[in-house]
Amino acid sequence: MIGSSKVTALRGSEPETLGARVPPHNYEAEQALLGAILANNAVFDRVHEFLESEHFADALHGRIYEAIGKQIQRGQIANLLTLKNQFDQDPALLELGGAQYLARLANAVVTIINAGDYGHIVHDLYLRRQLIELGEEVVNSAFRHDIDLPAADQIEAAEQRLYDLAETGQTEGGPRPFAQTLTEAITMAEAAYKRDSHVTGVTTGLGDLDRKLGGLHPSDVVILAGRPSMGKTALATNIAFNAARAYREERDEFGKVEVKEGAKVAFFSLEMSGEQLATRILAEQTGISSDRIRRGDVKQEDFPSFVAVSRELATLPLFIDDTPALSASSLRTRARRLKRQHGLGLIVIDYVQLMRPSAGLRIENRVQEISEITRTLKAVAKELNVPILACAQLSRAVEQREDKRPQLADLRESGSIEQDADVVMFIFREQYYHERSEPKQREDETDGKFQERMGRWQDRGERIHNVAEVNIAKQRHGPIGTIELFFDGMLTKFGDLVREDRIPDARD
Repeated sequence: MIGSSKVTALRGSEPETLGARVPPHNYEAEQALLGAILANNAVFDRVHEFLESEHFADALHGRIYEAIGKQIQRGQIANLLTLKNQFDQDPALLELGGAQYLARLANAVVTIINAGDYGHIVHDLYLRRQLIELGEEVVNSAFRHDIDLPAADQIEAAEQRLYDLAETGQTEGGPRPFAQTLTEAITMAEAAYKRDSHVTGVTTGLGDLDRKLGGLHPSDVVILAGRPSMGKTALATNIAFNAARAYREERDEFGKVEVKEGAKVAFFSLEMSGEQLATRILAEQTGISSDRIRRGDVKQEDFPSFVAVSRELATLPLFIDDTPALSASSLRTRARRLKRQHGLGLIVIDYVQLMRPSAGLRIENRVQEISEITRTLKAVAKELNVPILACAQLSRAVEQREDKRPQLADLRESGSIEQDADVVMFIFREQYYHERSEPKQREDETDGKFQERMGRWQDRGERIHNVAEVNIAKQRHGPIGTIELFFDGMLTKFGDLVREDRIPDARD
């Protein structure tokens, strides 16, 4: 290791500053690290994943580090001989003696054992300098009173920069042995086997849907799309409630919390207010229609059930944010904060097209806006390791077809929704269209023919009454196909469909 007095001699004494605070730095650690890399290029592999040239307090040291790195990454040896010509032509380095400065760095190294520690010291001091700079910018921005930049947006921007700064130099990723990932996959399958729902991800509370999807998997973006009045919000609300109600955690012998079932849920409602969503959930659980609850048309005998359900719902780990026109970056910030403060296992968004892109981006059209939003959602899902269930609106092209069942091409405004999503599901209720197509007797049609046609219409109506189809049109890690669900329009409640001609699964 280089002694303090010896290193100071390499670069010269630092000027004393009176009455001012000098940003944190450690030239000795920077010199020690560079000398260790020159002495043994293998040291570079220990630090290059988290340390960049701009992290050095001395810009000259940063240039030396960058030049050494380029040489090593080209598969060449970086030493005094290979770097001599390059640094003899650097005016800044020539002031310190050119390549002779490199020689003094290399010759002064006693050991390379602590080289990794030197790198972390350099990086830590860089973060401290960035924090100082960020603090100054926050103060100056607050003093400006810019009416185009509200205080809430300033807080959001500061949080975003703080988070980005915290992520700088993180090295948790990288290649892992296949045996490790295989063990994790087996552990996940074992946990699913032990769960009541037998799913690997977050349960939707709907047996047929869980079996098709295996639950909602961490880091996945699941798009639930449909035309208005098909029940997107209702199904998303049902899934959010079911996941929150199923939440169960245990603590291991070390006190670490382990989620056994369900999830803590964040519901970002850009279309409906939090009160409207709460009313829907109350209606589902009490059996009293949301319309009656809103009008206060609740009978005296319904109140005990009403109060009991309200108490149960109040304990659910379900968080509702009904901020309108929420931006993608704001959602990211709030989800991070929620996970940090309370824990988070599922994010639900209703719906994608009502979101705004992140502030400060130059976006020319709506297609680019949606593309930026869906990319951000995918990044959030991976970053927080939670599934995101996002509702999406379909284009009117569906209404022009005789068969109004949605297709992937019907996703509005951007193919990026389909591209970025891990699962795309379409919800379709034939009953909605069927009720609006009641036959009328034609002028040239006999009564018998009309009654026959009316009979077929009524038979079809009975068959599709309270039935909703969920078509899984895309799934990266599972099968596609259509399942049928029971839907009670009065209570906006979904459930598993049981028909006389359908034999329930053994786990139903």
